[in-house]
Amino acid sequence: MPAYDNATYGNRIASIYDDFIQISLEQTQAAVEALAAMAKDGPVLELGIGTGRIALPLSDKGLAVHGIDASTQMIDELRKKPRGNAIPVTMGDFSEVAVEGRFGLIYVVFNTFFSLLTQEDQVRCFANVAKHLLPDGVFVIEAFVPDPPRFIGNQNVVASKVDVDEVRLDVTRYDPLQQLLKAQHLVIANGTIQTYPIQLRYAWPSELDLMARLAGLKLKERWSNWQRSPFTSGATSHISIYHA
Repeated sequence: MPAYDNATYGNRIASIYDDFIQISLEQTQAAVEALAAMAKDGPVLELGIGTGRIALPLSDKGLAVHGIDASTQMIDELRKKPRGNAIPVTMGDFSEVAVEGRFGLIYVVFNTFFSLLTQEDQVRCFANVAKHLLPDGVFVIEAFVPDPPRFIGNQNVVASKVDVDEVRLDVTRYDPLQQLLKAQHLVIANGTIQTYPIQLRYAWPSELDLMARLAGLKLKERWSNWQRSPFTSGATSHISIYHA
């Protein structure tokens, strides 16, 4: 069995990714509007740019958008879209932030920060982001709030879609010591089974705040969604905004 690396998820799921994640246009538009307001005049850098769901509409607003991604297949999907060839993308591990220049906004959405599978990698990412921010720039992370009790016996199965001709299951094993989730998206349709592996190393919001402090950044704001609703104890996700 091939080893899982930082390109595995993107390369395996790229061709169906935009349909699979089932994020509404309204959610995407809210994210774009919020990020555009924080970007001011840019430039902008997306960590894990993927198929360009956020980057392309930001670019349409006149911002100079750059991206980093480890998956060649994801970038192939980006390039197929109108204006997808106009966005410069650095291929590689986004924890390194191996790009030139400094940015008014650096962001990572839809839990992608957690694709860095060790605390060391996540800390290094914060440090490298801080080096690439303009003096008044911000670093924005969109991520889920961990919910360990949903794992019974350190595992979980969720049916995300059940139709007449298709079933989608999310099957996860949980390592509480490493805060590591090893999962498979299973798609059963027309007599076939497709598997799309994903691994994530989650971090609590307070842990992210400490990583930021180690990098010389501090929390500016935290919302529970892109509509800027207050972050409360019942929130299942967060938008965290850090600055120098």
